[in-house]
Order: sequence, then structure tokens, then C-alpha cells
Amino acid sequence: MNHRLATFLGIAALLALIVVILLAPAPAAAQAQKAAPKAAASTKPWTAPRTPDGQPDLQGYWTNNSYTPLERPNGVTKDFYTPAELEEANKKAAEREEEQTAPGTVADVHYDFTQFGLDRSQTRLTGNLRTSVIVEPANGKLPPVTSEGQKRAADRAAERKKQGAQYDQVQNIPLGSRCVYSNAGPPMLPPGYNPAYEILQSKDTVTILIEMLHEARVIPLDGRPHAPEGYRSWLGDSRGHWEGDTLVVETTNFNDKAAFRGASENMKVIERFTRVSDDAIRYEFTVHDPSTWEIPWKGEMPFVKINGPVFEHACHEGNYGVANTLKAVRMEEKKAAEDAAKKAGSK
Repeated sequence: MNHRLATFLGIAALLALIVVILLAPAPAAAQAQKAAPKAAASTKPWTAPRTPDGQPDLQGYWTNNSYTPLERPNGVTKDFYTPAELEEANKKAAEREEEQTAPGTVADVHYDFTQFGLDRSQTRLTGNLRTSVIVEPANGKLPPVTSEGQKRAADRAAERKKQGAQYDQVQNIPLGSRCVYSNAGPPMLPPGYNPAYEILQSKDTVTILIEMLHEARVIPLDGRPHAPEGYRSWLGDSRGHWEGDTLVVETTNFNDKAAFRGASENMKVIERFTRVSDDAIRYEFTVHDPSTWEIPWKGEMPFVKINGPVFEHACHEGNYGVANTLKAVRMEEKKAAEDAAKKAGSK
């Protein structure tokens, strides 16, 4: 073997040895040391993000979209579904929601929720395993109504009957159909559609923008008292404060027109918003109204993240729909009267 060939083979062997050393697995101790920071990070408890003012950060786009009913259905005796049971319950609810009316009938004159992406199955669901929003009383039902509440409900029904049928006058048409108010809360329960919310925070205020009928709840945090009793509104008068990482909101001064579940204008609602993960807020509320229910009652549900922004719900049925509906009913009444007159004249 000549000198050049020996030198070349020696250099090649040395390079091969270096490659083997570099590619060899690291010692167990070194691997454990490298993995330790990652393992520690995975077990680190989640902490709520903070705003520049140091408050727990609830900001972002959220939804409480769910098929979970306010009251536990009859025949359901447990507090929670299994994930499989919830999937089946949601599937059946979505099928009922997508049922179509018979073409050519009066009932068929409506806008199709599924066609325009408004049914609940086409928006992210919260995955709430509870069988009802109500958690107290333990049976998941509303408490018994007081005698005062029963009388008020009867008086309201009598007044509605006195005003005539639903389409006898514009005042008889439901508030939601007139784009006046659509149960924006509090308490904030899942609507039938448009279930988006945006939460914004400043040092002294939390604002909740509600997609349904583009409502806005402005909640002062500066300790100011509630408005005087005579100042009442659809959304009530809210005041908030922080208890640890939980935003607590007390709302009073409702008007007597919203009448949530038959409540009186003296209803008081206490809400609690707690960020429990990057993806979820736990929402709890307690309803106090001794004029309506024998005891206070409580509810709980999650809010989960969705993509923004929240677009304006430009409800415009009041511009054309209500007037056209009333015109159509008057035409039907006129035709019915003419038919009755012809029938009477032919006898």
C-alpha cells in the first residue's frame, strides 16, 4: 500500500468515527435533563391572563350556544349526561330544528334557519354535559310560583286577551318579532340563533356586546350605586366588582315588560364570570324575586371561544314585516267576511 492511499484511508476512518460519536444517543442523564423543563411546563397549573390594569382578562369572542334546556326534561333524573348521551341528545335536537314545513301552507311562509346558517348545529356548541341550566333546586326545575306571582300572571293573561288576537294590533305582536327586545338577559341564556358575544374591558368598565338585536351591557366597576328605583330598562341596571378572579355582577331595575319567565320588575340577578381556561368561561347566575318564586334559583353553563368579529344583527322586521303581516291578516279577514256574506245570501 502506498503512502498516499494509507493516509487517505486513515482520514476516512477518523471522519467515520466522529460521525458515529455525534449521532450516538445522549446519555440517559443528559436526556432527562433536556426533558425536565418540558415536563415541568406540562404540569404547570393554568393561570388566568391579565389585562394591563391587572384584572383577570375575560376579553374576546364567546358563545353560550347549546341545546341544554333551562329546566331538566321530564324523565331525566341525573345532573349530567355522558359525552355519548350528550352527542345523541344534540343530534335529536338538531333533527327537530331542521324539520321542514309542508310546502304551500301558511306555516311554510318563514325563513329557513338551516338555509341561512342560523340553526344551532351550525355554530360551535359549548359541550355542556349538564341536563339543565338550572342547578338549584336540585331537581333542575324552576321553584314553585308564589300566590302573588300567580295572580300577576293571570292579570297579564287577562290583559292580553282584552287586547285581542296576536295580529289585531301591532302592540300584540311579540317583542322579538318587532325587533324591540329578545331576552338578552340577564340572565344570559342561549338564544335560538345569533349566539355570539364580545367582552371588552377597561379599568372601570366591562362591556358585553350581544349579537342578538345588537344589545350592549355596560357594567361599571367603580363602586357607584344603582340608579334610582324609577329608572328602569330592558337590560336592567348592572354594577360589577371583582372577587378574586371572578367578575360578580348585580343587576336590578328591570322594567315590567321583559318579565323573564313571569318575573316581576323587582327581580335581582347575581352573575359570576370566571375564566377557567384559554377556551372557556364558567357563567353562573342566581335569580332573586320573592314576588314570583318561593325561593331563589341558580343556573350554570359554559361560554366557549369563537372567531370574531360580532356582526350587527340588523333586525328590520319592524320596517316592513310587521306592517305587511297586519295587512295580510286584514285581507284574510275581509275575504272571510265576503265569503260569509255570499254564503248567507245564497240561503
